[in-house]
Amino acid sequence: MLELRGITQIFGGVTALDDVSFTVGAGQITGVIGPNGAGKTTLFNIVTGIYSQTSGQVLFEGRDVSRLPAERLAGLGMVRTFQNVELFGQMTVLENVMVGLHSRTSSGLFACALKMPWVVAEERRIREEARQWLQFVGIEELADVQAANLPFGKGRLLEIARAMACKPRMILMDEPAAGLNSQETLGLAALIRRIRDAGVTVVLVEHDMELVMDICDRIVVLNLGRKLAEGTPRDIQDNPEVIAAYLGDDD
Repeated sequence: MLELRGITQIFGGVTALDDVSFTVGAGQITGVIGPNGAGKTTLFNIVTGIYSQTSGQVLFEGRDVSRLPAERLAGLGMVRTFQNVELFGQMTVLENVMVGLHSRTSSGLFACALKMPWVVAEERRIREEARQWLQFVGIEELADVQAANLPFGKGRLLEIARAMACKPRMILMDEPAAGLNSQETLGLAALIRRIRDAGVTVVLVEHDMELVMDICDRIVVLNLGRKLAEGTPRDIQDNPEVIAAYLGDDD
């Protein structure tokens, strides 16, 4: 579903990514791991259209999307969440999810201003679908709460609900377990599996190795901007280069 070919990113005199290539299969959960400064978030920013790489190609479902902006990629079925939760704080939880759904509406500004009958019907449909996505992530009881007042873990779930409302075929998550307690992380693991089971391919950057090894089908390891290893969780756990650079010994 996703193919990266020779991705290189240079900022001034610093090479953040150096000839990184790998593929992501449809219907899989793929983890991208590595030490701080390995280039993981830079890679996500390139894939999702926030940065334009110095060289290399990003292919999504066989189409070259290397220079497409984030909004175009969302229209093609690729969405993301962020390491720092990004919500519309002055909106309610329900309204935040409705923003994701509005990317798939057909009513124009003029029709909305006049509150034409089909606009009212479409808005009603969007509101109901937004509630269904809140139910999917388990926070439907918070629909009318202002987003700025949510606890951090619930805000993370809201961001995922809003992304899923775009009906993506692939979702990229940047450190989704950051700031979560152990119980919230268990719930997140179950949610990511439900997303995969709903037919959405998942790619995540994550430092929680217990979570990564538990839910990922494939793992890509970056170190100093280069791909160090790629394989199943067992392959990665047994790789001496990965152990030396990142995982460490049991001792």
